[in-house]
Amino acid sequence: MQQLSSKEYKNEFVNTFDGDDSGELHPRQTPGVLYSKATPTPVKKPTLLAWSEDLAKELGIEKPSSQEETDILGGNLVTDTMQPYAACYAGHQFGHWAGQLGDGRAITLGEWEVATGKTFELQLKGAGPTPYSRRADGRAVLRSSVREYLMSEAMHYLGVPTTRALSLVATGDEVLRDMFYNGNAAYEPGAIVMRVAPSFLRFGNFEMPAARKEIDNLRKLVDWTISRYYPHIQGEDKVLRWFKEVLERTAALMVDWMRVGFVHGVMNTDNMSILGLTIDYGPYSFLDDYDPKFTPNTTDLPGRRYAFGRQPAIAKWNLGCLASALAPLFSGTEELVAALEGYDAIYWEKYYTMMANKLGLEQVDKENVSFIDDFEKALITLKPDMTIFYQLLADLPLELQDEQQVADHFKESFYAAPDKAERQLLYNTTQAYVEKLGKNTAPREESQKRMRANNPRIILRNYLLSQAIEGLESGDDSLFIKLQEALKDTYSNKSDEFFAKRPEWATKKAGCSMLSCSS
Repeated sequence: MQQLSSKEYKNEFVNTFDGDDSGELHPRQTPGVLYSKATPTPVKKPTLLAWSEDLAKELGIEKPSSQEETDILGGNLVTDTMQPYAACYAGHQFGHWAGQLGDGRAITLGEWEVATGKTFELQLKGAGPTPYSRRADGRAVLRSSVREYLMSEAMHYLGVPTTRALSLVATGDEVLRDMFYNGNAAYEPGAIVMRVAPSFLRFGNFEMPAARKEIDNLRKLVDWTISRYYPHIQGEDKVLRWFKEVLERTAALMVDWMRVGFVHGVMNTDNMSILGLTIDYGPYSFLDDYDPKFTPNTTDLPGRRYAFGRQPAIAKWNLGCLASALAPLFSGTEELVAALEGYDAIYWEKYYTMMANKLGLEQVDKENVSFIDDFEKALITLKPDMTIFYQLLADLPLELQDEQQVADHFKESFYAAPDKAERQLLYNTTQAYVEKLGKNTAPREESQKRMRANNPRIILRNYLLSQAIEGLESGDDSLFIKLQEALKDTYSNKSDEFFAKRPEWATKKAGCSMLSCSS
């Protein structure tokens, strides 16, 4: 284990590419460079609120035992071998070209090398202004920082590819935020999260040099990304093969989001990881009642571009933007277009395999695919709590005889009692399901085991996050600590105090259902 202050950091990105080394933090366009030097702006009183012991152990980082170590996590200390910077990237936001964006409140301190030789970027979110902050202050509030810290770790334990969070630090400063962009700004306690990932490169990092026709920068970035993060890809056609792998990783990520009911809320191209990770936790949510049209982002209304059920299609659209950015490296676009058109087949093959696992079915044949489609249509009509419904489905007694017995079994998953037609639909669906289970060759226990491995029992619901945030703001960290532990084992019944539907009051309380991009 090594201290943050004594580590010799690597800085391969900074040393490989041209950057703006002036250190000036005023907002500006930075053509010709892929990053700008950006030193964190000190805060009043960095105080460690949370530390991911498992991630620290994986990285070989010793937990801070002095103010000096905590000062690094709060941006008040930069060691001699760190070369902090903010990345320059562009993006399509809500389907429209937004031009230069960049790290507006994230500063990468350096690259931490582990014993295997693999490196991880350590990045502070909320550490102050950068040249890409535009009209913002580069800060983050406790509310959004708790959400980022807990959810990135929760997704990791759910088995979903994600960036991680090492620490959560209170800054001692107050930050002005308009939570819903409605003119009701208020001061909130500030905080900083240290985020960790092999790389924070996004689709937008490649869109930026392409848009500026900086083809040499684009080619250099692509070649470096492949050699560093996809070293198994070589040869003259490596760029095309790399794009195909990014596409496949992205499709697999979407399948995982759909499996656990995660809704990102703001799938702009600058929020799409080139490594296929979940990145940038803002107005996200898990599904409560099953609704493919649900979006947790107030900014996404009324179009619902980033609604739960649209995420796979939006991922393909975003991959199309990445393909357009890579097009200058090809003599023609035919191969890129063909690769992009292959997305649907890849996604649906992975999706139906995932759904078969959620349902405990052994085969992904034509009949089961048709059943899965009908099953999902039934869920859309019935609108049960997605997480609880699948848990009850795994425990469904196969001998239930009538509609009422079936309705009673699933009672705890419904936010509103099903009417007569819905009870009939539920009964018919479960009977068809039991028939499908009967075609499995393995014992029922094997089916249940597969279901429990693919269906989380505990999810980090927004109302729980809201309650934990309120507790921390008032000095009570008990719920936060409980959640931090519970999310490490979300497939078991060890934390069944959190196995419950969203309460009625949470549908109307700010931050418990809908959130804004500032969340």
